[in-house]
Amino acid sequence: MKHDGDVFSELQSDPALLLKLAQYRMPFGKYANRLLIDLPEPYVIWFANKGFPSGELGKMMAIVHEIKVNGLEYLFDPLR
Repeated sequence: MKHDGDVFSELQSDPALLLKLAQYRMPFGKYANRLLIDLPEPYVIWFANKGFPSGELGKMMAIVHEIKVNGLEYLFDPLR
């Protein structure tokens, strides 16, 4: 998994990634069709411990995890 600095530098270097993340929906499970940014923090932490899915979904969930555990959810406020 990426380190915090890597996630944040990636978001800074690609602002479109934050916009995409703000619109990305969970494709399966209990929270199917919910925006990733609206997933409950304990659920995201559970995934972090179990392992994120592969591919783009896993990458997006890892970013959401870093944002939530670092208290940066306000970054999504202008995008809601």
